[in-house]
Amino acid sequence: MAKLMNNVNRDQRGITGLETAIILIAFVVVASVFAYTIISAGLFATQKSQEAVFEGLEEVQSTLELDGYLIAQDTDDNEAVDQIRFSVKLALMGKPIDFSPKAVSSSTDNAVVLCYMDKNQWKEDLCFTATAVGKNDGDSLLELDEKFVITIPRLESGTQNVLSPTLLKSTTFSIELRPPNGATLLLERTTPGEIDKVMNML
Repeated sequence: MAKLMNNVNRDQRGITGLETAIILIAFVVVASVFAYTIISAGLFATQKSQEAVFEGLEEVQSTLELDGYLIAQDTDDNEAVDQIRFSVKLALMGKPIDFSPKAVSSSTDNAVVLCYMDKNQWKEDLCFTATAVGKNDGDSLLELDEKFVITIPRLESGTQNVLSPTLLKSTTFSIELRPPNGATLLLERTTPGEIDKVMNML
């Protein structure tokens, strides 16, 4: 009987199998947790990369585009341009833009910034007016299917917009329109050899 009991005590095959199963389960659990961590990190990195791509596209994609002609005017007929007008609309799938006017007597911070440059000068944050033409809902927000005529007045007099020297014949100039989102709209033109009261700059 004692010999039989000794043989039973020495037989560890059941315990050894149980330990092996526990170790195997532990390896599987650890591997699963590690795999979940790796997959989660990969998905997070992919999402961040996608957001960065979309933000980059939004910054470089043009929001505004010129609609029609750019008109330079010499309203007082003194051989110098004193007003510039042009029409803009939203580019395809562009976001609405607040065109609240930058008036001379207003202290309101405008969302859209207009700048002027020629070989002699650089003027930033010009005063302007925005007038809706055609289909519109009566506010200052440029939306899809709407068009605004932008007028830059008083280029010969006043304070904010006055050019020195004035814009004369055969002069290349640029107008930069900076919306709050999206790429800048740059318009570059050259005045003709003779200054007329109304000039189509194409």
